[in-house]
Amino acid sequence: MIELGNYNTLKVLRSTSIGLFLGDDEGTEILLPNKYVPEDFEIDQDLEVFCYLDNAERPISTTLKPKIVRNGFAYLEVVEVGNYGAFLDWGLEKHLLVPFREQSERMEGRNKYIVHCYMDDESMRLTGSSRVDKFLSNENVEYEQNDQVDLLVYRKTPLGWEVIVDDRHKGLIFDSDIFKPIAIGDRLRGFIKNVRDDKKIDISLQPIGAKMLEPTAKIILEKLEENNGFLPLHDKSSPEDIKKILHLSKKAFKKGAGILYRQRKINIQDDGIHLL
Repeated sequence: MIELGNYNTLKVLRSTSIGLFLGDDEGTEILLPNKYVPEDFEIDQDLEVFCYLDNAERPISTTLKPKIVRNGFAYLEVVEVGNYGAFLDWGLEKHLLVPFREQSERMEGRNKYIVHCYMDDESMRLTGSSRVDKFLSNENVEYEQNDQVDLLVYRKTPLGWEVIVDDRHKGLIFDSDIFKPIAIGDRLRGFIKNVRDDKKIDISLQPIGAKMLEPTAKIILEKLEENNGFLPLHDKSSPEDIKKILHLSKKAFKKGAGILYRQRKINIQDDGIHLL
């Protein structure tokens, strides 16, 4: 079944004057217009395309890569505000509509917002919403500490940064666990720090405990290689200096440097770390 708002792998059925007709195993067909037809194709070849409704509300496919897919989240820019809502650039010719009723705050042109893309049950159109919270749930969370997750930075709070976790849940990175600049719209790799009894999820940008050591050592090693084998950091360096250069806490730095020292990859002197 062809799913609108998502990628579909479809078979080339026939070539016409207006483009290729693609089909699924159930006999459903959809047009891939000429401007998206690859130079080399064969009948019965499989193509991966994105399917949605065009400006005439007809199902259409494209080889363009949208910035958001159905049931996903993205940080998108408003290109126009009309009578029904705001139109956002999601990488396709037809813009994504966020109706006024789906705006957590009134959207303004050229500003960017975190939005969710969903299929509206009434209009059967792909629609955007900046009322992000209603599309996130922390019920049935099944994470273990140190599980790696994909993050989208959502908003700043007094405690830290709220993030969307794996396009499904809401998490929080505490300010005390942040050692590099981040901003709304950033996509990051994170690690589960803790799932509380109330289902709130604490996130770390670094692995926790023993698993933290190898990636942290790698960060220090890569920074040494970028700086001709020297970093002006050592045990007595201030947390601020370490954070500025490596985006790590002092504790993480000392553990990572300890690994490299034991592996005889660095020498620690009074002026800093030297790569051997």
